[in-house]
Amino acid sequence: MQLFDLTGRRALVTGSSMGIGFALARGLSEAGAALVLNARDAARLDEAADRLRATGAEVAVLPFDATDAAAVRAAVDGFEAGHGAIDILVNNAGMQHRTPLEDFPVEAFDRLMRTNVNSAFYVGQAVARHMIGRGRGKIINIASVQSALARPGIAPYTTSKGAVTNLTKGMATDWARHGLNCNAIAPGYFDTPLNAALVADPEFCAWLEKRTPAGRWGRVEELVGAAVFLASDASSFVNGHTLFVDGGITASL
Repeated sequence: MQLFDLTGRRALVTGSSMGIGFALARGLSEAGAALVLNARDAARLDEAADRLRATGAEVAVLPFDATDAAAVRAAVDGFEAGHGAIDILVNNAGMQHRTPLEDFPVEAFDRLMRTNVNSAFYVGQAVARHMIGRGRGKIINIASVQSALARPGIAPYTTSKGAVTNLTKGMATDWARHGLNCNAIAPGYFDTPLNAALVADPEFCAWLEKRTPAGRWGRVEELVGAAVFLASDASSFVNGHTLFVDGGITASL
């Protein structure tokens, strides 16, 4: 359907060398978008780009540290000047750190907030400045089921993802009048490198299967439809929304 066609558009996906970011980049490419992959590890980024090019994707790489505001601004401005518009941004860079809150190291809290929240602000602002001038653009922030729920040992992560959800609302409030659509996807529990320790824990897996109405872990490919929808003309009047893709976990006690 033409409403979901991303042909002729370019998508920057942060944290896209593996996991959810890589899956979303691949899905956006399959919908027609050209890709700009970002991560800090240039070698891993090149590997990801080669894998996507082998499928026929048009891929550029833009290594920068999304937690460094000056580096973000320089990279985004340089790419726009040298290569053209970034039409779609997926703010996916993120990390996890599991420790009981009373023992949580201050430096780990600061690093987690910089990675999960500051990066979305830095990259979102840098890209939006160009989008505003063009009167159009799509920003998709990756939130989490922990935007709405908490579990022991990850209170700072929950804090960060709640902030991402509210940052998304703020982006929409400030930028919708300029033609931007700013929304978020909140994944539930997905089998990703970030969750490797949980996936390997039989006790946790048993709990998750009982707790989730769908009865299983999510597959990263199951996030693609939501991303294509929010990146496309199909979501032209959707703004400030967080779309939960969680197997029903936030709908059920």
